Amino acid sequence: MAAGDGASARGVHTTLHGGLLLIDKPKGITSHDAVLAIRRLLPSGTKVGHSGTLDPLASGLLILLVGPATKSAAYYQKLPKVYSGAIRLGTETETGDLDGKVVRESAVPEITASELQKKMETFLGLIEMQPPIYSAVKYKGKPLYTYARKGIDVPRKSRACRIYEWVLLESALPEIRFRLRCSHGTYARVLAVELGRTLGCAAVLSDLRRERIGDFDISDAHRLETLKTLPISGLISSLRPATVSSEPIRL
Repeated sequence: MAAGDGASARGVHTTLHGGLLLIDKPKGITSHDAVLAIRRLLPSGTKVGHSGTLDPLASGLLILLVGPATKSAAYYQKLPKVYSGAIRLGTETETGDLDGKVVRESAVPEITASELQKKMETFLGLIEMQPPIYSAVKYKGKPLYTYARKGIDVPRKSRACRIYEWVLLESALPEIRFRLRCSHGTYARVLAVELGRTLGCAAVLSDLRRERIGDFDISDAHRLETLKTLPISGLISSLRPATVSSEPIRL
């Protein structure tokens, strides 16, 4: 079968019913860049989307939806996530991560690891979170970051999210490392800044890696560079069935 025809016999069934491709997104590219890279490898006209944006400076698990599976994007977007990352105390940027212009610097408080953990635990449970101005959340049909880049202030509606677990892994001030388990709609950048405020100092997210989405784990993800070397039949055989639970996902 010709490459442009779509697949080996193994791949045809998966393609017709849609499929998921687990990607280990590297730092430095957008989630849309990953979508475009895979779309170029598949037969012309194949729909490809993703289940939720991962910032350019973040790495880790990205679920790509292929073919009819793109219709299930909303379900996968709502699955809980697990991250590991780092926060740098004493510095704050306009974006909440190291990609933005520094807007404030402060002294770093002397605080023990146990005290830090207690502060982090104050964020556990159901909380209201306002999306950062530099985000893909839309206002009047346009992403918030398009307004931010023009210096236009627009209203940002807070939304509920749940922090299931936020654990301090290492404290080497001004840098701390953490593990975060949370619901959809959670911005680690916002948590970093808010933690700084509870400590009385500036703070910025300095590293982030998504390790898990629902039952999908980063250990099962493919590197983009590896996928680019596969024939179409190999790429399509890497797809997983797109199954959607009838049970609603609750915060």
